[in-house]
Amino acid sequence: MSSTGYGASLALGARFARRELRGGIKGLRIVLACLALGVAAIAAVGTLRAATEAGLAADGARILGGDVAVRIASLPMPEATQGWIRDQGATLSSVVEMRAMAVAPSGERSLVELKVIDGQYPIYGALELDPPLPAGQGLAAGDVALEPLVAERLGLAPGDRLRLGEASFRLAGLIRSEPDKVASPAIPGPRAMIPMADLPRTGLIQPGSLVHYEYRIGLPPGVPVQTFIRALRTAGQDDGGWRIRAAGEAAPGVNRFLDRAASFLTLAGLTALLVGGIGVATGVRAWLDQRARTIATLRCLGAPSRVIFLTYLIQVAALSAVGILVGLVAGQGLTLLGAQAFADALPVPPQLGIYPGPLAEAALYGALTALAFALWPLARAREIPGAALFRDTVQRTAVRPRLKLLAVNVLAVVALVALVIGSAEQPAFAAGFCAAAGATLLLFRLGATLLMRLARGMKGSGNPAWRLGLANLHRPGAPTALLLVALGIGLTTLSAVAMIEGNLRHQLSQQLPGAAPNFYFIDIQSDQAARFDALAASLPGVTEVKRVPSLRARITAVMGVPVEQMQVAEDSRWALRGDRGLTYAATPPEGTRLVGGEWWPADYRGPPLLSLDARLAEGWGVAIGDTVRLNVLGRDLDFRIANLRQIEWQGLGLNFVLVASPGLLEAAPHTHIATVRGDAARDSAVLRAITDAFPNVSGIRVRDALQAVTGLLERLGVALSAVSGLTLVAGGLVLAGAMAAGQRRRIRDAVVLKVIGASRGQIRRAWMVEFGLVGLTAGLIAAACGTAASWAVAHYVMRTDWTFLPGTLAATILGCTGLTLVLGYAGTALALRARAAPLLRNE
Repeated sequence: MSSTGYGASLALGARFARRELRGGIKGLRIVLACLALGVAAIAAVGTLRAATEAGLAADGARILGGDVAVRIASLPMPEATQGWIRDQGATLSSVVEMRAMAVAPSGERSLVELKVIDGQYPIYGALELDPPLPAGQGLAAGDVALEPLVAERLGLAPGDRLRLGEASFRLAGLIRSEPDKVASPAIPGPRAMIPMADLPRTGLIQPGSLVHYEYRIGLPPGVPVQTFIRALRTAGQDDGGWRIRAAGEAAPGVNRFLDRAASFLTLAGLTALLVGGIGVATGVRAWLDQRARTIATLRCLGAPSRVIFLTYLIQVAALSAVGILVGLVAGQGLTLLGAQAFADALPVPPQLGIYPGPLAEAALYGALTALAFALWPLARAREIPGAALFRDTVQRTAVRPRLKLLAVNVLAVVALVALVIGSAEQPAFAAGFCAAAGATLLLFRLGATLLMRLARGMKGSGNPAWRLGLANLHRPGAPTALLLVALGIGLTTLSAVAMIEGNLRHQLSQQLPGAAPNFYFIDIQSDQAARFDALAASLPGVTEVKRVPSLRARITAVMGVPVEQMQVAEDSRWALRGDRGLTYAATPPEGTRLVGGEWWPADYRGPPLLSLDARLAEGWGVAIGDTVRLNVLGRDLDFRIANLRQIEWQGLGLNFVLVASPGLLEAAPHTHIATVRGDAARDSAVLRAITDAFPNVSGIRVRDALQAVTGLLERLGVALSAVSGLTLVAGGLVLAGAMAAGQRRRIRDAVVLKVIGASRGQIRRAWMVEFGLVGLTAGLIAAACGTAASWAVAHYVMRTDWTFLPGTLAATILGCTGLTLVLGYAGTALALRARAAPLLRNE
């Protein structure tokens, strides 16, 4: 057809669409609601992430502590380099970070993250204490500042004294605001601060101590940051062991966490949108069924199929645009609620506002979803002849869209999948999500087909209510497949999230505490090792003491390729960032499980060999005989991989991804790390005895660390449950829409059945059979799919054990069956109220 003919059809279709929309949107409300719900979830997650990242970027220099920050493990920056920085007119502040034990006069003690600051700290922002420090003054010699949690745990108030290492301090105040805390690494234990002049008398700095030196640099106006960083690397002779960040990279770890959390929540929001897409298809189909006579009349009067298609496409597009707009507005409101609900978990206050990028992405998701799910019923209506439309609600006419429209439909689905994968932080995980979503939809459709066939084969039962309920499942036009898919997708998501969260809680609350040690003790000096072992083993209640050497190393190259240029699996990239723990051993550590290669002889003294975690080797693409370059104490050393180990992290024992052969590392300055197991009731006495005897040694109580992880898990669980709840709400909307679409038929059936003598109880029981079987089937399939999804996430994403939780699955099945029975009973009650005479006269 010519472009003029197409333009005329579009104009006529627009005129018809405008006239029909004047009559209201009653049939398309479900389309609007489903799109709004899914778009709101995606827009809220994206906007909150953008707002938090904007907060980090806007305050980057304050969060970082300077325009440039340098972090060096174990060794301080050479004095010559520090002098060069000052010669450039820059302001230099030195900070030392380590772990230590804070000991109160009462004997109570707490692990703290000790931050030693100089007189220039902070370059940007302000350190706020309660009571405040005198104007223009920092911490005085002999003073310490503590976070309120430490002071409360130790029973201290400003003016009281406490011990850090071998030195005594006066508590000057409680830390209310630390400007650069977000940029600091996450170390177990809250913060304590002392002046740099007091560090030597604490005795905490020993050869091999786990200590980091931080240098914050404030640049003069007009000095380009990247130019300064390049010059600094040259002047400081950085050998790859320095970690240099600019203000725009204030908190890369936080950014990675935000990206991954937002990606996961976005996928959960996409599930809600997927269910909403089913609602779109349902709503459009039901809406077209309501207009069957109108469409048939237009076709019989000679209206071209193109005009009819454009008429209803324009209406759906207009309502979809409204739904997307409502979703974007609602997403802004959800962003505000999310920022308030997770204020304590967010690293900085988000800069709330309108961010076009996330909103445009959410709108695009909504538009593609609407197109992908609405096009098929619209195209199908175009191809049905006028006479068939009069009987289409009873016997579906077997037609397929034209090839062009089918191609557009396929392209919309492909574009939606491409958007999901392309915008994800982990494309492989997003691709798996798309594949799993498609497989789940297919599984529910097959489940519906099987249920309908079983119902058809069981129709010989003598109970009338049972026989009628089974007939309702497989009769022409039965909504069985739609009800199963609508209800099952939402419950699959909810059960999967519940299983994942339940498995994590099971690991933390039951499996880990039983296998985990009571304490980790760090910074044990080599000349203290024998005395530590003897003391710890002699303490009442202690049943096991294990100790290994401990060094810090930074992986700088693998097979000669610098880590910055390596292409590795995403789940193995973490080991290439920052420092890693390194130990050496003559014999395989207890519980070692070799999966490749051989352990070196106990008396080996040749070139350095390395035992590597097998999962990291797989992610890096290395094998036995390949080389890994480690920077140890500022010196690059090449290690040849001798064997690969399968590490079980669940026991929280002394596991290292890097274990070296003895010899070369034995002569390097290093400390030891130990685990102590025993009676938990005597933990306080054990901690007191060891840290009193060795003031430089810090004890980490595993129970405290697990509680911190549990708290984080609870916050993430709330977010996941909220988004999963939206999925269930979307499923409920689709379910309600499907029932509403079939309500007219149910009213007619109820009237006919009552006229021929059926009682209300028989009709009610028949429909309860129908809805109960649908709910039970959907619950069983959702439980199976949710179980498989949770296992895949635990096994491939979290790399952890998975435990079957029958209680969670039982709750899913019962909840699904109950929900369908409640909704079905409500629809049944309304249908049974209909009076027979008016309906029969209208027929």
